[in-house]
Amino acid sequence: MKTSVLTLAAVAATALTGPAFADKLDDIISSGTLRCAVVLDFPPMGSRDADNNPQGFDVDYCNDLAAALGVTAEVVETTFPERIPALVSGQVDVAVASTSDTLERAKTVGFTIPYYAFENAVTANEGVEMSTWEDLKGKTVGATAGTYEAIWLEGKVKEWGEGEFRPYQNQADVFLALSQGQLDATVSTVEVAEANVDSGNFPGIKIVDKAPMVPDYVALIALREDQGLINYMNLFINQQVRTGRYAELYAKWVGEGEPASLVIPGVYR
Repeated sequence: MKTSVLTLAAVAATALTGPAFADKLDDIISSGTLRCAVVLDFPPMGSRDADNNPQGFDVDYCNDLAAALGVTAEVVETTFPERIPALVSGQVDVAVASTSDTLERAKTVGFTIPYYAFENAVTANEGVEMSTWEDLKGKTVGATAGTYEAIWLEGKVKEWGEGEFRPYQNQADVFLALSQGQLDATVSTVEVAEANVDSGNFPGIKIVDKAPMVPDYVALIALREDQGLINYMNLFINQQVRTGRYAELYAKWVGEGEPASLVIPGVYR
């Protein structure tokens, strides 16, 4: 009995004095670098300037998060379909990539509270007669594979039982296909639609109407088990709003007016 008691005491002492396991947050601070997955064909959230340097709302958001952590930001360009694989494979620490907070994705990665909210618009080729979103019915439509807009649009095509949905690897390919007449229309965020129409890079397209979709709330993502990092980023998002930085970035990259509300009545206040 005495031996058993002594053994249990030794095990307990070892457990109390054993090394603590570092959280991903500690690893990032120790490394001195925050690696952010960012989609750079998604203006005004992410794109490249005339010198090929990353720019946009998400790029600045990554830089702000790195500054808060006291480390250097490293922007890792990804496509929309590559965001989660890059995170899971360890190529990046977090994704600041306008990622919709779906329950299906939450089975794989961990989400913060929303840091931005999108409304969506229907953009059409000017040669196609369309005046409302309902004119999508029976048309050849497309969007970036795996995105909130693509899931909604493909669902509508199936619901209507007519028309065709085509998935694309990235946003630029969608708008190029639209401009060239390979697509009749697409659904994207209002911000992206306006940026691509105004850019002149995709002639012959027009914004038709808003799509009747609930706001697309997007979050920062990390590995599901990195709760310390996720908790930190939740507080960071809160501070971005209450210090006015969120409104500043909105004015810089999106335009005048009130920034998109992150309030969900009864959930986020």
